Order: sequence, then structure tokens, then C-alpha cells
Amino acid sequence: MKLTLQALWNEGTERLTLSGIGEAELDAKYLLFEAFHTDMVHFLMHRNDEVKDEDSVKRAVADYRAMIEKRSERVPIQHITGSREFMGLEFSVNEHVLIPRQDTETLVEQVLKDYKGRNPVVLDLCTGSGCIGVSLSILGGFSDVTLADISLEALQVAEKNARELMQARWNPVRVTAERSEEKPWRLELSAGLADGTEKKAGVQKITLAESDLFSAFAGGRERRFDVIVSNPPYIPSSVIEELEPEVRDHEPRLALDGRSDGLYFYRLLAAECGRYLNPGGTVYFEIGYDQGQAVSGLLQEDGFRGVCVYQDAPGLDRVVRGTMVL
Repeated sequence: MKLTLQALWNEGTERLTLSGIGEAELDAKYLLFEAFHTDMVHFLMHRNDEVKDEDSVKRAVADYRAMIEKRSERVPIQHITGSREFMGLEFSVNEHVLIPRQDTETLVEQVLKDYKGRNPVVLDLCTGSGCIGVSLSILGGFSDVTLADISLEALQVAEKNARELMQARWNPVRVTAERSEEKPWRLELSAGLADGTEKKAGVQKITLAESDLFSAFAGGRERRFDVIVSNPPYIPSSVIEELEPEVRDHEPRLALDGRSDGLYFYRLLAAECGRYLNPGGTVYFEIGYDQGQAVSGLLQEDGFRGVCVYQDAPGLDRVVRGTMVL
């Protein structure tokens, strides 16, 4: 039997189905397109053609089968391909960061809506891949965004995403880096025009900081922000073992575990954010679908006003917003 793209797709679908993958056909197709660098149009045109006996094609077949094998072991497809689209932007991901999810776009979209035409100073706590903070910088044009995380491995992923997306968005630009030799680790990326025109270089800035919540901004390093956003760990510890293997076994536990009731980090954030906000500053937290009332109550207890909850596309509670009136 001749080997065709259609036969490879069928082969991959069968393998993933036997492994219990819910969307086996879709995943097999996506990995096939990735391995052969093709799309649906070209697949439909050539799916029944026998694949060529060439080294490059043989490598693509081998790569595809290797990716199918990884997926059958419940490795997330985004870890296999190394990327995930978020807010129309392509973000690199690996085992050190949460895979950006569409639910989180609700938070970014709300900040962009609330601050349209404005230029707030933004802090993204527990930044992970940087998908929230970098998206706000790129899509909102916010010129001073700080990405903070306790994990150096996560910050390395966020740095890669910030560099690549800054270069893609403000092309032609030069992205310069100023790395602090002091601890905690800190890096400032600035994007400016490369042609030396009258426009000032470094007009767009993304700072990355190693920080256990606000630790990098305390003790003589105080900064104030107009907006603080965060997607903190919020899954109760007891629930983590019940998650799908793709999440439980392959995404960082540090970014998932919200301690006994899932609210541990919201308590800390509600208590501390006011110290680092400018008057009238606002916080936006992603939450679990059943945490809207609890997190709203924590913010109100710590002096936030105008607290409200926003739903995601399926209609589930997803974001809590509150404003600190000092």
C-alpha cells in the first residue's frame, strides 16, 4: 500500500484514539500539518498522492510519527510544537509555563477595553509565558509593562516571547537589553526605531523581574503601577490529581496549586496590591469558574471599590476587577 498524507493522518488518528485522546483526528491533523509544513488547502490537493522518496520527506514522516507517539503519551500538543496562539499572537511554551488558554483572553480584552487610548504602567504578576503582559504591550501599545515571576525558567520563556513579538510588532526596530547583575534577576527590553530618526529610541519597554509576588518591588525598590494583572495558581491542591494528564503531569505544579481552597494567592494579592498601585489603580485577576464571589469579597475587605466579575466566552466567571481608591 502506498504511503500518502491521508494514510498518515489515518495512522495518527488511530494511534491517538487507542491512547484515549478525545480529539484524536484533530490532533493528528494538526501534527501532520506541522511536520509537513502544509495547510488544509494543500493537504486536500495532495492527500492521495504517494509521498516522495526524498530525504526531506522521510524526515517529515519520521517527525510526524515521533510527534504522534509523544501525543499518545498525553504530552500536550503545544509542548510538542513548542507554541500556542493567544490574542492572535504566537507564544513559545514549554514545560516551565502554563499553556495560554482562551479563557485568559477575557482578562486581556477587558484591560484593553478599559484603557483604550490610555497608557497605564502595568505589572503582570505570575507572568509565566508572558502572554498577558506581552499582549497588553503589543496590542495596547502600553509603553511600560513589567513581567514578574518566581520561576527563572518561566522568565526565560517570557523573555523569548517579549523579544520576538517586540521585533515583529515594531519592525524595523532594535530591541536592546539591559540586564541587572544584582539579585533578584532583572532584565529590561527596550524597542526603538533602528533608523535613528527623531523618534526617541526605547519608547516601548518590557521589564522582566524575578519576584515572589511583590518581593522585587519592596525594601527600597518600591514601584507603583496603574494596573496590576495576575493569573495566579488557583486550583485547590486536592483537585490537581483529578486533572487531565496533559495538565497534571506536564504543566508546572507551581503555577497550578492554589493551596487548600485555591484562594491562597488571592488573599496575598488583595492584601498587598494597594501598596503598589497609584491612586485609582486597578487590579484584574483571572479566577476559577466558582471563585467569583470569594475573590470579590477578599478585594472588598481590603479596600477595593467597584469590584465586578466578568464572564468568559462560555459564560463562566473568569475575571475579577477592583479599583483601589487611596
